[in-house]
Amino acid sequence: MPSPLKIVFLGSGPIAIPILQALAASDQIELQAVVSQLDRPAGRKRILTPTPLAAAALDLGLEVIRAADVNTPEFLEHLRQLAPDMLCVVSFGQILKQGVLSAPRICCVNVHASLLPRYRGASPITQALLNRDNETGVCFMQMERGLDSGPVYRTLTMPLKGVEYADSLENDLGQLAADHAVETLLAIADGSLTPEHQDPAGVTICRKVSKRDGMINWNMPACNIEAMTRAYFPWPGAGARCRSKSGKEIAITICASRCLTASPLAPGVCAEVSGKLVVGCGQNSALEISELIPAGGKRMTAAAFRNGMRGEVPEFILPEEL
Repeated sequence: MPSPLKIVFLGSGPIAIPILQALAASDQIELQAVVSQLDRPAGRKRILTPTPLAAAALDLGLEVIRAADVNTPEFLEHLRQLAPDMLCVVSFGQILKQGVLSAPRICCVNVHASLLPRYRGASPITQALLNRDNETGVCFMQMERGLDSGPVYRTLTMPLKGVEYADSLENDLGQLAADHAVETLLAIADGSLTPEHQDPAGVTICRKVSKRDGMINWNMPACNIEAMTRAYFPWPGAGARCRSKSGKEIAITICASRCLTASPLAPGVCAEVSGKLVVGCGQNSALEISELIPAGGKRMTAAAFRNGMRGEVPEFILPEEL
């Protein structure tokens, strides 16, 4: 029996979890180390919490190395002592410099959640949902110094129905990659799978999402705003501010909605229709809100939110008023 493929796994986000689980379950893979970002404060009490990937690795009984920077001489020396065949990198959150990229015997493989060269960068899942793409997928890519610019070993596609939320889509893409991870990495190792260069004509870049990105502009078409509610779920959330007749302002995050393509309501003007809140948007469209989260509160129906306002229909505030 051939020796197991020695892999150092670097990851942080939820998409990495099923991939790590698949590699850990294979007798053809030897996980030499699992590397993740440092534990960070979370929740109202700001308790130090491991990354989703680190927590999953600990549940598997794997030792986790928390690294603030994998490019330090100390970490690089540790990596060289391990002498891995391959690095597998999934949603790690750090730039790997040439010293790390050159450390494994074979190569560094990144699992990226887009159909490269489309959506190189930090937020490919969010961007695919914002643009209401018909499909997305994952790529197994050979890493190089450029931003997700390396040649691609394998592309796996997934159709989109226009109802997906970012968190559940991330899990689905992680499982898609996990279903093929072992066979793909082994094929890369034995040379039966060779990478193809990306088409430079199709390159698009997506940046890291900020909290401000989730702020709704009611002058936008409703279908774009509806896509925001799914693309930015659960963080930063597609949010807006509204006010009651008494002038009290309330911040909300929209959780479930649908776009209406014909509406007489002006942008930001709200009406109550069959227990839903309908808000006017750009291009004579409207957004029907069925579920939301008020600041500091729990997820609730639009009807329950309106009841909390003593039956008032809120007025939504346009961005130029903020």
